[in-house]
Amino acid sequence: MTEPTRTPAHRPRFHLAFPVDDLEAARLFYGEVLGCPEGRSSDSWVDFDLYGHQIVAHYVGRRSKSEHNPVDGDQVPVPHFGLLLRPVDWQTLANRMKAAHVEFVIEPHTRFAGQAGEHSTMFVFDPAGNALEFKAFADEGQIFATT
Repeated sequence: MTEPTRTPAHRPRFHLAFPVDDLEAARLFYGEVLGCPEGRSSDSWVDFDLYGHQIVAHYVGRRSKSEHNPVDGDQVPVPHFGLLLRPVDWQTLANRMKAAHVEFVIEPHTRFAGQAGEHSTMFVFDPAGNALEFKAFADEGQIFATT
């Protein structure tokens, strides 16, 4: 396996999705209190720019053992965490997981094709059951794009 390509100009960023029971309270705290610019959103989730990192508040209402939220036709596990990778590194990782027969929660594919925020994504559970998402944006300018 080849190692991920790292260059001084490439700054790794994290992506964190977390459950909330009130999106407006989340908007107030993250947007107004912490000063995080808001990105894309729907009636069930809101992206925030936390110092260049992508965090996403997902409305789940009352908590249960397994929460999911609809995002572009997928049932996304919440909470989950992951990384935003360069496309070449994302593809290398996808190939590596396929070769290792890792079971995907959400198969590698393109989300929001032709829209703001278009990116490649895939989800897996670690052995402890934690959901992980790995994303790649061909255009990093789309990470927080709204239009």
